[in-house]
Amino acid sequence: MIPGPESDTHDAGTPAPGAVPGIAYRSERALFAGDTGTFALDIRQSLVRLLRGPYIDGTADPALWTTILTHRASLQQYLSEIFLLLSIDPERKIALLQPAEIDAVHTQPIVARKPLRREETLLALRLRMLLDRHAGTGTDVTITRSGAREILAEHRRPGALDDKRLDEQTDAALARLLALKLLLPSELATEYRVSNALALALPFDSIDQIPAYLAALDADGAHEIERETAAELELTLEDDAE
Repeated sequence: MIPGPESDTHDAGTPAPGAVPGIAYRSERALFAGDTGTFALDIRQSLVRLLRGPYIDGTADPALWTTILTHRASLQQYLSEIFLLLSIDPERKIALLQPAEIDAVHTQPIVARKPLRREETLLALRLRMLLDRHAGTGTDVTITRSGAREILAEHRRPGALDDKRLDEQTDAALARLLALKLLLPSELATEYRVSNALALALPFDSIDQIPAYLAALDADGAHEIERETAAELELTLEDDAE
């Protein structure tokens, strides 16, 4: 994962500061009456897409992906003004925005996020492990509704035997991860593809760390771990507005 340009201070293919302004900085590119912006149309469009979220899939939109890579420094400069970081995974071709960690008021993400529920967090963590285990195979990682139900059944609270409630929790968790585009529809109605964006949404250094989170969620008195894990996703991705 590449959280943002630290050494690059200008875009690929554009002059360094002090040289003749490149295409990203030409002030004559007015697109509408009263336009005071300096970015070209494709750069502005990429900003809108990034801010709309939840993430950019470079495989699905190669032109947009190229624009983001080419103008990464300019995009990050703009995003820094609103306390956001551009995170890029070049191998998985995923780009998304993450909030900067800063201890000051009025610096939280612009759009309020709905916290993840326990079952949504559990399912996301298990899928994150599945995604890493299939890394490099060249095949899509999939999960069926019955598979998701089995996962949540393994993590049911002691004494919870209501199968109807489990079905409702399964459907709700799948719906939320679909809204976040961490799961993607497939040709089959009850089978879903796991998005590569999940690796950025839950950026563990190693998947070996995940079982400890799962155990904490299963244990009594694990509410703090649950909130921290849910917040990881909550602050990284928001529901698709479209």
